[in-house]
Amino acid sequence: MTLQPADRVAYNHDLTPVEDAGIEGHFQQLPGPSRPRQTPHTKSSYSQEARAARRASAASRAEYDVPDTYENLGETANIPPVQNPDEESVHRYETLEQERAREQSYARDRRRPDEDPATRAAVQAEEKAEAASYPVSKKETQFYTLSYLIFFSIFGTLARLGLQAITIYSGTPIIFTSVWPNFAGSVVMGFLAEDRMLFRQEWASPSSNGADTERGSVSVDSKGARKAHLAIKKTIPLYIGLATGFCGSFTSFSAFMRDVFLAVSNDLPATNAPNRSGGHTFLAFIAIPLITISMSLAGLFFGAHMAIFLEPYTPSLPFLFTSKILDRLIVLLGWGCWLGAIIMSIFPPHDSWRGTATFALVFAPLGCLLRFYISLRLNSRAPSFPLGTFAVNIFGTAVLGMSWDLVHLPVGGVIGRQVLQGIQDGFCGCLTTVSTWVAELAVLGRRHAYIYGAGSVGTGLVMLVAIMGGLRWGDGWNPLVSTH
Repeated sequence: MTLQPADRVAYNHDLTPVEDAGIEGHFQQLPGPSRPRQTPHTKSSYSQEARAARRASAASRAEYDVPDTYENLGETANIPPVQNPDEESVHRYETLEQERAREQSYARDRRRPDEDPATRAAVQAEEKAEAASYPVSKKETQFYTLSYLIFFSIFGTLARLGLQAITIYSGTPIIFTSVWPNFAGSVVMGFLAEDRMLFRQEWASPSSNGADTERGSVSVDSKGARKAHLAIKKTIPLYIGLATGFCGSFTSFSAFMRDVFLAVSNDLPATNAPNRSGGHTFLAFIAIPLITISMSLAGLFFGAHMAIFLEPYTPSLPFLFTSKILDRLIVLLGWGCWLGAIIMSIFPPHDSWRGTATFALVFAPLGCLLRFYISLRLNSRAPSFPLGTFAVNIFGTAVLGMSWDLVHLPVGGVIGRQVLQGIQDGFCGCLTTVSTWVAELAVLGRRHAYIYGAGSVGTGLVMLVAIMGGLRWGDGWNPLVSTH
């Protein structure tokens, strides 16, 4: 049973502070005929709840002083794809709009100009003391996060190019290769968003009686602690690297929109019949969005269901290994792999490597980092419309369209075409994302999700028609000279 806002059931007031802060959104029926009903949230209560949740979350972080702006990432929204994994009969579902509204209220509350100087000084002193309590400073946390993003953007790009290569074969039933990386990346995203085991040691440690506790106080398996655990794991640089870096780079919104345009222009492989009616063009246009979006959403929920099913068997990453060894090792791996890709592009063992992979690996971290910072800046602007994800998807689609046109013009040499191919596969592929996009669609309110989804696809297609359509339906594309 799904409860609408008007049908809210009472809170359980017999909770510890951490559970009470984390249980927002998990309402349940209580025994007794005369229990009071909780009134709907007001604007003032939003900031109080946000502060309480922040205090609970901060109390449980063991290592990282995480910037508040990390909450704006679409991959770190504190709402899993499956909000009722235990299939309770009474459950209240939250939306991304509600989560972002609380964050905005919290941010406004911190900037209140009417606060008296004594209170402001006390808050600042508390924040300084909290920052000093973290073994890993904010600058170190940001540096580790960037290193993870660089490494996993390269890894995600290689996975995308490899999966596309093995799904091109004679007689394939799906003739556009972008669908498979988008599906696979969404599966991984769903698993990471729902998983409660991989980063369990970041949140809980075994107590003397054998029960898992939140640093020895609250069970991870309680409802409130589960939600708090979701919030905490999404502040860990390794998780951000996997979700934002790997999944975001494995999937590509710009490649998806390119295939939509090629279907409209009758240029997909094995479909370019000499004569095609307008009705067939329309069917080709709607087929690719329907298949890609439905498969990506299905992949997201399949990954989440797999995380729930495999929970008893999923190991936990050792806390000391991730915080003391892997964080430091990833600095060498991430920046070293990027430098290696640059060197191999300058001195390749074979010239074909440039167009196949190395230029894409050089541009991949640039696209991923740009997406990361734009999401930090813009996603909080409109709770019901993730502006950062929308902006990078549309901008990356436009850059891909321009690169595609330049590759199909009779200008430049082989290396120039290889660079343009690297921009399409690396920069645009990592700048744009489907996994984050469908994760946001899954937790937005229904009306806002349709507006956001249709607006993204419609704007992307209009952008490509304006950029690629002029050349395609004007002078026409020249046959592509091999970029390998």
